[in-house]
Amino acid sequence: MTKRLVAMKCGLVALVVGLMATAVYFSRHDNQDPLILDDVSRLNQTRVSEIIRPRSEEELKQALERARRLGRKVSIAGKMHSQGGHAFYHDAVHLDMTAFNKVIELSESKKTIRVQSGATWKQVQDHVNPHGLAVAVMQSSNIFTVGGSLSANVHGRDPRYGPVIETVRSFRLLMADGRVVNVSRTENAELFSLVIGGFGLFGVILDVELELTENSVYKKQTVALNYRQYPAYFESHVKNRPDVGIHFGRLSIDPESRLSDGYAVTYTETDERPESVFHLAQEHHISRDKFFFGLSRTKEWGKGLRWRSQQNWVDVPGEVEIVARNNVMRPPIQFLEYDSTDDTDILQEYFIPPASFVEFIDRLRRIVEDEEINLLSVTLRFVPANQEAFLNYARNDCLAVVLYINQQRSADGIQKALRWTQKLVDAAQQCDGTYYLVYQRYPSPAQLRMVYPQIDHFLERKRHYDQNEFFKNRFYEHYAGSITPAIAEEVNQ
Repeated sequence: MTKRLVAMKCGLVALVVGLMATAVYFSRHDNQDPLILDDVSRLNQTRVSEIIRPRSEEELKQALERARRLGRKVSIAGKMHSQGGHAFYHDAVHLDMTAFNKVIELSESKKTIRVQSGATWKQVQDHVNPHGLAVAVMQSSNIFTVGGSLSANVHGRDPRYGPVIETVRSFRLLMADGRVVNVSRTENAELFSLVIGGFGLFGVILDVELELTENSVYKKQTVALNYRQYPAYFESHVKNRPDVGIHFGRLSIDPESRLSDGYAVTYTETDERPESVFHLAQEHHISRDKFFFGLSRTKEWGKGLRWRSQQNWVDVPGEVEIVARNNVMRPPIQFLEYDSTDDTDILQEYFIPPASFVEFIDRLRRIVEDEEINLLSVTLRFVPANQEAFLNYARNDCLAVVLYINQQRSADGIQKALRWTQKLVDAAQQCDGTYYLVYQRYPSPAQLRMVYPQIDHFLERKRHYDQNEFFKNRFYEHYAGSITPAIAEEVNQ
């Protein structure tokens, strides 16, 4: 049977499954209390007092004044893809920023754009693509808001750039006392480092001026390799090469080669200009990809099948593809949409010095096998050192190990995930690495302070700028109240 026929049959089955899942999704959520919010992980249900969707600066100021009058806290959200309760708080006046999304100004000569914080990266791409420009740093997908990305200080897949803070020229911030301040590296500079990566705890980001780059055309090439070869391969074939625009790696989830086999994908600049190369692409094969991904959630053989399918249809070693930067930076994501009462998919990310990469992967493999972690994907990226953000995770050059994991939503499932997450955090710390704060509140307060020793100073500055803790979220609630002599003594030992 040909690959094409197999793909067609799988696609048909996946389409039926997808339609059934959609029907279940809508029937399950139609009657839900609209004031109960959750992030994409579906592990942090939180009821807010009201949801306000401001469209103007004046409406934002009125919302803050209303919260003060009612004695409520304020929480701020974009697409709610942070997974640790960063986007909402109990009984808060909740600001849904997604309608505050205008593109304000594009400068082709300066290669900059100013947008309101609720604008998505897709909006930015749609606006700049006709002008031959592209985003410099964002997540691998374009569905997220610019303000949310700044609040998490995201990084991307261009090895020449560190976190998004590198591309931010300035922004305006609406603070707890109602003032609007300009923030940059030269004006209110401390707030620049606190707010970017500060999870909405210092105020509402109003609009942002970002640096752009050329919408270069790349030649995509995939090379199969073993995990032990990856650091040397990156050093000799990718790092410090100005013609490399995008790079990432993947490690196997196949039980027969788990976290051993892998491949590297590198996009290098080319003068080739095939027809329609600059047309913005749309996601295809959603049903097919959803089907194979679903198999890998529940079947060990499904993991092997999906791993092999990726290399046969998506990232094919030896094949060459010509693609523009804006299309590389909008890869498929709809096939990951998933809804189940029993389980959910979560992300975790660890930043490891290249010299410790092999050791960390060996530790990771042991923990995955010992704890029977349902590992769905392992992606590798490079993040150059950047010290600008107060809660910086890339203090030195590092390889980011991004884990996509399925876990049970039951109390027992959450406790198991907490246990193995703390083991992974310990493994990262033992390899002189860090972990990303954007995900579940599974690391202990002691671990947080071990990996981020500046956290208490961060919390002190939060209370300096927001004395009444007007802006609040569940991540802050969980960790800010955990300063005790016992923890301090444990951290200092």
